[in-house]
Amino acid sequence: MALVQLSVVEQRLDAVRAVLAGAWVTEVAASLGVSRQSVHGWLARYLLEGVPGLADRSHRPHASPRQAVGAVEVRVAEMRRQHPRWGAKRIRMELLKQPPGDLLVPSTRTVNRILVRHGLVVPRKRKRPRDSYLRWERPAAMQLWQIDIVAGVMLVDPVTGVLREAKVVTGVDDHSRFCVMAAVVERATGRAVCLALAAALARFGVPEEVLTDNGKQFTDRFGKGGEVLFDKICRHNAITHRLTQPASPTTTGKIERFHLTLRRELLDDCGPFESLALAQAAVDGFVAQYNCDRPHQALDPNLPVAPAQRFAPIPDEQRDLLTLWLPPTLVPALKPADDGADSAQDAATAPVPWAGGPVELDRVVPPSGNMALSGKQFWLGPHRSGQVVRFWAGIDLIHLLIGGTKVKTVRSHLTVNDLARLVAEGAVNAGPSPLPPLEDGAAVEVDRCIGSGGITSLGGQVVLAAEILAGRRVGIRIEPETLMFFDLQTRELLRTRPNPLTPDQVTRLRGNRPAGPPPRPSVEPIRVQRRASKDGTVSICSQKVALGRIHRYQTVAIWVSETTLAIELDDGETRVVRRTTTTPVINIKSTRPRSGPLVS
Repeated sequence: MALVQLSVVEQRLDAVRAVLAGAWVTEVAASLGVSRQSVHGWLARYLLEGVPGLADRSHRPHASPRQAVGAVEVRVAEMRRQHPRWGAKRIRMELLKQPPGDLLVPSTRTVNRILVRHGLVVPRKRKRPRDSYLRWERPAAMQLWQIDIVAGVMLVDPVTGVLREAKVVTGVDDHSRFCVMAAVVERATGRAVCLALAAALARFGVPEEVLTDNGKQFTDRFGKGGEVLFDKICRHNAITHRLTQPASPTTTGKIERFHLTLRRELLDDCGPFESLALAQAAVDGFVAQYNCDRPHQALDPNLPVAPAQRFAPIPDEQRDLLTLWLPPTLVPALKPADDGADSAQDAATAPVPWAGGPVELDRVVPPSGNMALSGKQFWLGPHRSGQVVRFWAGIDLIHLLIGGTKVKTVRSHLTVNDLARLVAEGAVNAGPSPLPPLEDGAAVEVDRCIGSGGITSLGGQVVLAAEILAGRRVGIRIEPETLMFFDLQTRELLRTRPNPLTPDQVTRLRGNRPAGPPPRPSVEPIRVQRRASKDGTVSICSQKVALGRIHRYQTVAIWVSETTLAIELDDGETRVVRRTTTTPVINIKSTRPRSGPLVS
């Protein structure tokens, strides 16, 4: 026999019949798993209404004294229909600004229930709770600006009807959400962005920091590692330029939220503009309403607060203390002065023309630590990232200085045309060389490359260095009597030769500089190769060593130190012999070394 599942009404009816038949109410309630009061209630409703009285009833109260009145519901519904993008929070803020007579303004949840009840919104569950986001905000205005570029402004040619898209360079204050810039531009080039920034700085003052993404208009972080015009303006005005991590738009969430408001409340509803001026006028009108009239929910969730109520520009007395720096290409041309004093002052502040000599310019070390100047790289290391490097560049030498201290000097690869191009890009005439002047009889140093035959040229004379140095770039310390060849990185002494140059020739050497500390010979043994003769002997540093006929015609490795010769034989044995000569090593390979004058 199949089991039949009883409905709720049938179960309640069985319980009432059992009580009427004489069963105890406590026993009936325990068998159904309900309270005694529920059974008594069913019995009373059955006696009054019969079986229909056992059905479920609504729990809604008969009266709701705190329910929003009809006039408020009508006002809320009308505001939603007039502004379909307004939510419950925005509608409540607008009601607080203009209360509906003597009626109370409902809460945000009440407004949301009214919209749901009238079918004006569709309730849905949030994918992520709002409190799970990590929020941050600067404690005062003018401490941080968020700057970005947004598209979506359509322009139309009134003659041909061709559409094209313009961009808007935007910026908001992090603390107040006040829009400090919204410039419509045809193309978002670096110059257009810097013009918008310059106008905002002149109008509101200089903020402490700016935050941008990694666009090429703002930084060359992922380019060649140079300094763009935006970075230069920030550096000269002591503005800290902060960059977001790649693919992290939430870091600049405030400016991105401004872009969403701009699209929803202006760009999505208006048609294409016939000119850039009309588009700029429309954007200016929206910005004025956004800053001064529109309540921002993030500023105060309970009261209508506009961004202008929390924003305060830099006072004029503080702006007079530090003059705003802008590059000459962004400063508008000044009208000629009437009096001679002003003309003299303008002439004094005019850029000095290039004198044709060395130039100086500033660059910022990129995060990679690898800088570039006119096609040549300069390695400074990631630990110097963000530091300002002053380049002193001429056609002979290039000096790199940080904080007035010289950190590197290299041979220049620049020509006169390269220097002229650097001047056009903002370089200025250089001051005196960072190197001290040469004194008569003092040691100097030059850098030279050793040729394939182990020779190099100094002052028009051919000097033999060593064949083992062929192809290397070495430094040469020139003293009155000697030439000391040394490694440029370690200053290890490689060779010593007599000085064939006169003092006048030394003075005219290309790339000469004051000498550093004297190079020192290496204390590490030198590994050379020698081939044993038919008698089984080898010659190293003018010293003959007998290995035995069993090793004849074999090439062995010899470690030469100041006191010993360690010979590695083919059978794995190492034979150590006392060194009896002071002749230096001339050739590393097993071929016959060339002879040359030595000074030791």
